[in-house]
Amino acid sequence: MSIINDQLDFSTVANVFLVHGSLQSPAFLDGRLCAELGLHDVSAEGWLEEVCLALNVEQPESREDADVLLGWRRQTLDALSAAELNFEPLLPDELFALSERAQGLKEWTQGFLEVVNEVDGETYEGWSSPLKEALEDLGQLSAIDVDIADDPENENDLFALTEHARMAAMLLYTEQHPGAPQVEQPEDEQAETEAGKAAANDGETPPSLH
Repeated sequence: MSIINDQLDFSTVANVFLVHGSLQSPAFLDGRLCAELGLHDVSAEGWLEEVCLALNVEQPESREDADVLLGWRRQTLDALSAAELNFEPLLPDELFALSERAQGLKEWTQGFLEVVNEVDGETYEGWSSPLKEALEDLGQLSAIDVDIADDPENENDLFALTEHARMAAMLLYTEQHPGAPQVEQPEDEQAETEAGKAAANDGETPPSLH
């Protein structure tokens, strides 16, 4: 049963990482994914290759794992390109301690900026002031103190900081894809399916925190 059309959460992707022997958080790669989709529409095959490289494996262990990784990209692209503006970064949820959630946001921001900082000066100068300001805010966010207590004030602050990250990702995508919601073409969906099949065949056996 394919999981591509199901809603993926942080724990689902993190569990796939664990299956592949990785204790790293998916947050950093999700930040990279959001920036890559915004800047140059990373393909399904390209994304699968990037994740496998990060996990230090040649291909996913199973078709189900490949479906999760490909569904992660699909879900992110659909949300970024949707008119409803319902995109959410893939971050630890309320089941995690606030410090873990802050660490996830910090790693997401670092991944996002790692990709964005590779753009040339001409591209950067063409961006709007709101986008540039949002990226500057993220620069500060990438250095936040994550050793925080679980209390309502920090909860509210972390929510506001997450909103900054969410808006920055949507601003980047919309400016790079003006007037073009759902930019992915049908053939890309076929490529996504083929990437999953290939993997299966190969692997069958700002506020501040206080």
